[in-house]
Amino acid sequence: MLSGPVRRIGELSMREWALQDAKARLSEVVRLAMEHEPQEITLRGEPAVVVLSVEDCRHLAQPKQSFVELIRNSPLTDVDIDLSRDRAVTRDIDP
Repeated sequence: MLSGPVRRIGELSMREWALQDAKARLSEVVRLAMEHEPQEITLRGEPAVVVLSVEDCRHLAQPKQSFVELIRNSPLTDVDIDLSRDRAVTRDIDP
C-alpha cells in the first residue's frame, strides 16, 4: 500500500510521505526510491527531505559538461561550415 499523493516537479514525480508513515514503512520508502522513484518526506505538512537511490544521487552529483566542452567534443568539429554573411543592404523577398 502506498502513502500520500504523488507530486510532480517538472518531469519528476515523487510520492509524498508524512514522517510518521515513512518511519513505519521505511522498507517500502527505500524500495520505491531504489526503483528510481524519489520519495518526499514531509515534516508537519511541509516538504523536508527527499530519499533517492544511490545511483540517482550519483547521477545528480556528476559535474555537468560546459558549453565550451560540449562544442569541443562535438563529432562535427571537423565539418567545414560556411558562416559568412551576405553584407547586402537589401535582399529579394519571394511574394
